[in-house]
Amino acid sequence: MNKPKVVVTRRWPAEIEARLKALYDVQLNESDIPMTADELKLALQTADALLPTVTDSITAGILGVEGKRAKIIGNFGVGYNNIDVNAAKAQGLVVTNTPHVLTDCTADIAMLLLLMSARRASEGDRLIRNRQWTGWRPTHMLGQKVTGKTLGLIGFGRIAQAMAKKAHHGFGMRILFYAPSQPAQAIMDDLQATRCDTVEELLSEANFVSLHCPGGEATRHLINEQRLKLMRPSAHLINTARGDVVDGKALIKALKEGWIAGAGLDVFEGEPNIDPGFLELDNVALLPHLGSATEETRVAMGNRVLANIAAFFAGEEPGDRVV
Repeated sequence: MNKPKVVVTRRWPAEIEARLKALYDVQLNESDIPMTADELKLALQTADALLPTVTDSITAGILGVEGKRAKIIGNFGVGYNNIDVNAAKAQGLVVTNTPHVLTDCTADIAMLLLLMSARRASEGDRLIRNRQWTGWRPTHMLGQKVTGKTLGLIGFGRIAQAMAKKAHHGFGMRILFYAPSQPAQAIMDDLQATRCDTVEELLSEANFVSLHCPGGEATRHLINEQRLKLMRPSAHLINTARGDVVDGKALIKALKEGWIAGAGLDVFEGEPNIDPGFLELDNVALLPHLGSATEETRVAMGNRVLANIAAFFAGEEPGDRVV
């Protein structure tokens, strides 16, 4: 019996690529150069499964290509707003993602950015590398204390709850959150968390604001100029969610004019192209989308994709089906 053919759009951990080779007729991307729209269309026409990742834009135009052979798109990533899921559904394609396995590592990065921003770590690192440090002095590079402060979370899913746990139990932080639905009372009790009625209420009360909401049109520029002005001048904004949740131009203005003290960003609008305005600021910590970038997590994500396509090819329901 012929093995199903799968196309992988980027390099994956070696352990997962080896498993793919053993199980399937697999086309790997040895160069790790992003595939073009035409290459993605060809993959849909010639393979049984397309395995993209969150930086591959799978548009309605690509999904609508004539003569499709593929029946499943196994996305490598918990987010799937890179795929036009309505078009996929209309085309009868199954779409899966990789939830659960990247929760702690993404929460770790959010906490790292919070600490970096509060204590001006990026600025300090640059000072030493540029050989500009002249020694310790009582008023040099004063930041904000983290322990005991108020953390406001916009979105309260798995990653936000994991960050809240680290912040509350590890740093004694008071937890506020805004979310469309009420979480289980036991979770709120463990974290002594308070739910805010509005985003505005949270922004005005929190010392640190961390974003954990999905991307897409519903949340695009959720944090805009008007809302940034509601934050405290000593507050910090952390984003490990999606770049388009924040209006980048407005955030640059807020940081430049001192509406807020700092920001920590792992995601950006239009990444990897970053607004050069961010590069001119000292009071922002910048990371290149490292949220899930640990060996353990990326292998677990790959295994999740493998489990989803294995179930599909066996005629079973994939565990992480989103469409």
